[in-house]
Amino acid sequence: MIIVRSMEQGDFDFLMDMHYESIHIQEGKPPKDELLNAPAIKKYSEGWGRSGDRALIAWNETQAVGAVWYRLFDESDKGYGFVDPDTPELGVAILPDARGQGVGLVLMNEIMQQARADGYKALSLSVDPDNQAAVRLYEKLGFEYCGMCGTSWTMKVAL
Repeated sequence: MIIVRSMEQGDFDFLMDMHYESIHIQEGKPPKDELLNAPAIKKYSEGWGRSGDRALIAWNETQAVGAVWYRLFDESDKGYGFVDPDTPELGVAILPDARGQGVGLVLMNEIMQQARADGYKALSLSVDPDNQAAVRLYEKLGFEYCGMCGTSWTMKVAL
């Protein structure tokens, strides 16, 4: 059974583990500290807890197994999945051993409900089109392709 709860202060390291896990690099992925401190990536976690930041953690019976989060960006500091300053950009990751068990679907449904409750009209994300399992999940949830940033697709869902 999967339990989803809001991120707590002690979950930040796990959130950073999941942030690293969410970055889809097939070969030659840099070490966690190096990648998460790269300027284009650091903006996703720097000063976490500001207005508009939200994260949920999924637990099985014994441990945290996944996380989903969103953050707002503006025109001057866009994220990879940026569509506009009123649409939070979403990230999600599941521990490798917990994939294929529906954790991602549960987390995505929960964060979409939370975003609606927080008053957002849409969510966006960035996904490598080669990550077909993720693309299928996002499409199943109603996300639609709305552009490219580098080699990644930007997708958006209306809430």
